[in-house]
Amino acid sequence: MYDALLFIHVLAAFLLAGGVVIYTSFILGGPVNRATRTVAEVLWGVGGLGSLAFGIWLVLNRPEYELWDGWIIAALVLWVLTMGSGAQVSRSVQPAGDDSAVSIDRRVMFAHWARVLYVVLFLVVMVWKPGA
Repeated sequence: MYDALLFIHVLAAFLLAGGVVIYTSFILGGPVNRATRTVAEVLWGVGGLGSLAFGIWLVLNRPEYELWDGWIIAALVLWVLTMGSGAQVSRSVQPAGDDSAVSIDRRVMFAHWARVLYVVLFLVVMVWKPGA
């Protein structure tokens, strides 16, 4: 059971990162079209919900982990920050009518790069479990 939960949790983290990679292409000037944005949103949503749900399930499934362990609290805080900054970016990056690059506001760029940092830190905490 543990191996299956861990696999799905890691897969969800990769989906989350995939959504961030697609949004990075938008931020760097790539064309924003409805289909690609939809894929990014699905990856982001499924990855975010999956990483949280299966991560908590993993914690509850393993006797050596507790929800109040420092690295788990850090991961949950980073997850909340990631989702918050992602929501701002998602609302602001909309498809252009002609499949061209869209103009991105500085605040949206900052929120995106903050999200990238949060995702990287989230993955670091998940892999190395500082303090565990």
